[in-house]
Amino acid sequence: MIRNATKKRIIADAHYDFKSPFSKALGLMFAMNPKNLVFYFKKEKIIPLHMFFVLFPIDVLFLDKNKKVVEIKENFRPFTCYTPRAKAKYVIELSKGAVKKSKTEIGDIISF
Repeated sequence: MIRNATKKRIIADAHYDFKSPFSKALGLMFAMNPKNLVFYFKKEKIIPLHMFFVLFPIDVLFLDKNKKVVEIKENFRPFTCYTPRAKAKYVIELSKGAVKKSKTEIGDIISF
């Protein structure tokens, strides 16, 4: 479960943890439908993303080492790229509209 602890709202009932270099590189490429993914990194850094071979838009949360939201990318469209301004240790990919539905904002604490 992915939960906005600040607002006490569930963002996603289930998720997959992606920790290996291969799983992080593959992500949602070639997936047929959205899944909720949590990517783990060893340290905070700028984590650029791409949507090559992802056929549906998603929402993305970038979290620091304390699991605080430091950047949000909503409606991240297929076959585009995005480079965040903030460093993150965790990246959460969600179904399109999940951020708005849960009212998640920068500064919120996320648990998973």
